[in-house]
Amino acid sequence: MKVVFLLPLILAICAANSIARKNKDEPEKDWWQTTIFYQIYPRSFADSNGDGIGDLNGITSKLEYIKELGVGAIWMSPMFQSPMYDFGYDISDFYAVHDEYGTMEDFEALIKRADELDIKVVLDLVPNHTSNESMWFQEALKGHEKYYNYFVWEDGIIDENGNRQPPNNWLSHFRGSAWEYREEVGKYYLHQFVVGQPDLNYRNPDVVEEMKEIIRFWLNKGVAGYRVDAVNALFEVDKEKFGGKYPDEPPSGKVNVDPGSYDTLQHIYTKEQNETYYMVYDWRDVLDEFKAKDGMSRVMMTEVYAAIENVVKYFGEGDRQGAQMPFNFDLINDVDSTSSAADIKRAVEQFLTYKPVDKDANWVVGNHDNSRMATRFGPPLVDGINMITLLLPGIGVTYMGEELGMVDGYISWEETVDPAGCNTNDPINYVAYSRDPERTPFQWNAEKNAGFSTANKTWLPVADGYETLNVEAENAADRSHLKLYKALADIRQNKVFRYGRYESLALNLDVFAFRRWHKNDAYVVVVNVKGNDHIVDLEYFENVDGKVQVELTSVDSPKNKGDKFDAAALPVAPYEALVLKVK
Repeated sequence: MKVVFLLPLILAICAANSIARKNKDEPEKDWWQTTIFYQIYPRSFADSNGDGIGDLNGITSKLEYIKELGVGAIWMSPMFQSPMYDFGYDISDFYAVHDEYGTMEDFEALIKRADELDIKVVLDLVPNHTSNESMWFQEALKGHEKYYNYFVWEDGIIDENGNRQPPNNWLSHFRGSAWEYREEVGKYYLHQFVVGQPDLNYRNPDVVEEMKEIIRFWLNKGVAGYRVDAVNALFEVDKEKFGGKYPDEPPSGKVNVDPGSYDTLQHIYTKEQNETYYMVYDWRDVLDEFKAKDGMSRVMMTEVYAAIENVVKYFGEGDRQGAQMPFNFDLINDVDSTSSAADIKRAVEQFLTYKPVDKDANWVVGNHDNSRMATRFGPPLVDGINMITLLLPGIGVTYMGEELGMVDGYISWEETVDPAGCNTNDPINYVAYSRDPERTPFQWNAEKNAGFSTANKTWLPVADGYETLNVEAENAADRSHLKLYKALADIRQNKVFRYGRYESLALNLDVFAFRRWHKNDAYVVVVNVKGNDHIVDLEYFENVDGKVQVELTSVDSPKNKGDKFDAAALPVAPYEALVLKVK
């Protein structure tokens, strides 16, 4: 009789243990941990009114396309009021929508439609600087003390010839001195970027509070978080530690660098100041204020091109939480079409090695500031790189057009509008600096302007080849980059890719492969990064033997879904990429 009475208790204990094990193996994930983030450059995505410039209503009209991709969140490059000298990164009013892009009502309509489709909207926050046409800066020039202190001012130096010179040797990212003189106040202001982007003074508590209010303003409008631009430039060294004068920065020692270019100096006084990390932690507190109200996490992504040990500091420190996604640019900075399988493996595993064990990795292969993924790696590798981005453990980030294999457009010197190119004043070598090629209009179909706009002239010309490389053509094709991308977005919801563990191998100079497994299920992703045939042995992976079955293939693969191969002797064609189910 005792056994009979104990049996329900024993079963209940076993069930509880089983649930506990499952929860440990399959912890509940937040929305930002499982989605794909899709970056939209508003000026180039879709033009709804025929003026040749993309706009908010154009984005709203294409949200169904985003949903069909399997994407759950969009991140929009700046859409705030701006004179557009740096195309939105010079903000004149942080609380208003740029008039070329639409109205606040248009923005609210976008948020409403995105919410209906269960798509989160993330904005670009540009906290380091404002525009010299902003009310803040204009009031500073008039002597308004509050706004004067919003910026970084310094006296100049009189040289031996009696000429006024900048206070030190600091350089702008866009070439030349980072200081600009204003007669109105008799001082120089700091601009780490273009002249029209005066740096804000984060040693002023009023600036700190103003930026927090900006963050709250748009969160109240319904945005799900921010990508924070150029965050490591927020603070300059405290000049009081140097007798009240900002010190010169030392030479970088780099060779073959143009005089006056940013790379000639080590930026030890203008980047990665320790206060910057704590400012990011404070902003995370603001995001968490909103989560405390409704239970939904607001995400922060930080843009930092820096040494990996500095990048991971943005995750947080101790009990202070920072960005959920300090952007991982290793697949942009460290590898390209010349890279070997071992180079790819090293780039992938660097971030996995350095990040805190309890934080999520993220994978970025392109954005509006870097040559497009298909151009850097070559069109044959589009599918393989998308497999890597979407099937590695962590969060996938896609720059608009990567799902199609869009390539850089050709922009002549006469058509160049990016200040990074224009400021070279060099009609021959400007192409090495201009970011216009990766910002060309999105390619929707084979019609006029690739379906982006009905205008006679678009703000940048459409890239060559759009007649065959576009959404409409790839949706109609039997195999296409777009169709594979959708399949990858679907398969990444599998528990193997959501919860599974990871290991990788460079099987030879050309073939990179990684295994994902969870409980009794496993997949192997194989990417041949070169144009050579190979036969590879996947049994170097633990618990991979017998047969493997093809689940997904790159567009030009000779294999088909369902094909089976010996794991010990898998033939791999040039540039072929495969997702294989371990049988």
